[in-house]
Amino acid sequence: MAALNNQVEFHDQLPLMEEKLGGDGLIGELCKGFQLLMDADKGVITFDSLKNNASVLGLQDLSDNDLLSMLREGDCDGDGALNQMEFCVLMFRLSPDLMDQSEVLLEDALEQEMKNSYQ
Repeated sequence: MAALNNQVEFHDQLPLMEEKLGGDGLIGELCKGFQLLMDADKGVITFDSLKNNASVLGLQDLSDNDLLSMLREGDCDGDGALNQMEFCVLMFRLSPDLMDQSEVLLEDALEQEMKNSYQ
């Protein structure tokens, strides 16, 4: 991500990560990212934890309103914070290329699960 004239240019790296790490590896990396951004006491990403860790994502130039918009975009349960599932879903939703591949990823994950259950 790069800030250009108060706009954020998003470089979608998730498809490349999925290609290199596989579906399980990508989910693992997203979970690590969640851990970096979450409020350790609350176990969720709050506005304060996102603001305090924004530089980790290269978002230090975003306004408070932009950060709040990010939280609102992913907050499915309306609690004002992102749990791990909401964060992962948001990351997938923000990746157009990965969304196009999501059906294949789901099929691969189900196939792997079936193989594991028969072993």
